[in-house]
Amino acid sequence: MIRRRIGAGGPEVSAIGLGCMGMSFAYGGQDDAESTRTLHRALDLGVNHLDTADMYGFGANERLLAPVVRARRDEVFLATKFGNRPHADGSGAYVDSSAAWAREACDASLGRLGVDTIDLYYLHRRDPGTPIEETVTAMAELVAAGKVRLLGLSEVSPATLRTAHAVHPVAAVQMEYSLFTRDVEGEMLDTCRELGVALVAYSPVGRGLLTGAITGRDQLTEGDWRAGAPRFAADSLDANLRLVAAVRAVAEEIGCTPAQAALAWLLAQGEDVLPIPGTKRVRYLEENAAAADLRLTADQQARLREAVPVDAVAGERYPAAGMRTVGH
Repeated sequence: MIRRRIGAGGPEVSAIGLGCMGMSFAYGGQDDAESTRTLHRALDLGVNHLDTADMYGFGANERLLAPVVRARRDEVFLATKFGNRPHADGSGAYVDSSAAWAREACDASLGRLGVDTIDLYYLHRRDPGTPIEETVTAMAELVAAGKVRLLGLSEVSPATLRTAHAVHPVAAVQMEYSLFTRDVEGEMLDTCRELGVALVAYSPVGRGLLTGAITGRDQLTEGDWRAGAPRFAADSLDANLRLVAAVRAVAEEIGCTPAQAALAWLLAQGEDVLPIPGTKRVRYLEENAAAADLRLTADQQARLREAVPVDAVAGERYPAAGMRTVGH
């Protein structure tokens, strides 16, 4: 597995990481045994960048990772996040980026993960009513205390990134980035590069659309978050599947799967772009990891981009409530 650096002067990690959310949350049924096999196989392949969050199953995902991380701690670059705080009555979560919650949430994550230090600690979502300086100052205190090594932000604006970075260096910004979602191109990516911040790309295969495995809504099982996602609504899905077919055609000419083409395209966007495709199955992990060996020509990159015109993608990436939590 090739390596890429997390932030200016940061450690090198696997160019393709593993998003662990779906093992415990959002995408239907769970199989902890298979997920555990997938985690071990990832480390065997050199995929050492494991990404979780306290809200994934409200702690369940961190607890799932814990035995693997503890057993193979020296092999793991561990990222987790805070900022989505559960309601006391269990009715979901709200955004809390206060200093007090940063400290409390970090201690809780350390306890669930069973480690002394988190390698990369992200603010998952930001409450615009809380100054980012307050949040990052508290996060910096966690670094000083040895509880966290590097700081990250997720789904923030370029202006917020600049302000945060002035308080304490930000190693990575996690943003949705794929052939289907290219909002980061332009000011966000330019700001990251100016400041030496890595761009960690989540949902790099379009929440599964770009794998080509989804052909209709009937494949979305009970408990699958995508059943309520705008891009998977009936009319939107039909339009988006036509774009997937265009990606598949290019991938077949390259000699790879659509998912591999999508991941290789992201890797070609810069040495500072690190995709973290999610899966809970060994076979998909192996497929994704193999994309790191692909080297797309400039023409292949252009044809993949042209296969998915930005204005042809149907539907927002989140329902309205979710869209209100990003970009602050």
